[in-house]
Amino acid sequence: MADTLTAQAAVTADTLAAFSDAFNRHDATALMAFMTEDCVFDAAGGPEVHGTRFIGREAVRAAFEAVFRTFPDAHWGQGRHYVAGERGVSEWVFTGTHAEGWRIEAEGCDLFEFRDGLIAVKRAFRKERPKQPA
Repeated sequence: MADTLTAQAAVTADTLAAFSDAFNRHDATALMAFMTEDCVFDAAGGPEVHGTRFIGREAVRAAFEAVFRTFPDAHWGQGRHYVAGERGVSEWVFTGTHAEGWRIEAEGCDLFEFRDGLIAVKRAFRKERPKQPA
C-alpha cells in the first residue's frame, strides 16, 4: 500500500509530457485525469493580475475545451518539462489558427503545483505577439 501511495505522489517530467500530449490530442477527459478535484487553472490572458482563473474540474475542463474550440488546430510543440518536488515547469511553443482566421506562434510555459500525485495548479504564460495572417 505504501508503494502505491509513493508512486502516486511522484509527478515526473514524463507525467508533464503525457499531460502535454493530451493537450495536443485535445483530450479534455485525459487532461482532467491528471488534475485534482479542486484544481486551479490561471489562463495566460484576462483582466486580473493572474489572468483569468478557473477553479474546480468542471470549470477547468470547460476552459480547456474553449481553447480547443477557439484554436481548432492548437498545438503545444517543442516541449521541455521539469519537476522539482511539488512544483514543475513545462516550456513550449504554442501554434494555432484562431476561429476568426488569424494565426499565432509564441513561446510559453506552464508553472505547476502538485498534490497527491496530481496537478493542483496550472498557471499559463505566453509571449504576446501581433496576430499573424493564417
